[in-house]
Amino acid sequence: MGFANRMNGIPKYVVSATLGEPGWSNSTVIREDIAEEIVELKRRSDGGILVNGSGHLVRTLAEHGLVDEYRPMVYPVERQQAAA
Repeated sequence: MGFANRMNGIPKYVVSATLGEPGWSNSTVIREDIAEEIVELKRRSDGGILVNGSGHLVRTLAEHGLVDEYRPMVYPVERQQAAA
């Protein structure tokens, strides 16, 4: 419950050209001028900004010099062997 409450309580920004209104509380959609919006967000932010699940967005931010630190996460997958 603690994690869900934390996630529901913090501001979230969704970068999308197609999403209308986000369905999650405290969410804002960024549609245009992504780099400019992130510069402003970084200026207003007290802490770090986490990008989760978008390689394309990370590349865009890196191209504009907006990535301060990378923390790659690896999720191992175990394959099952086919029956002989």
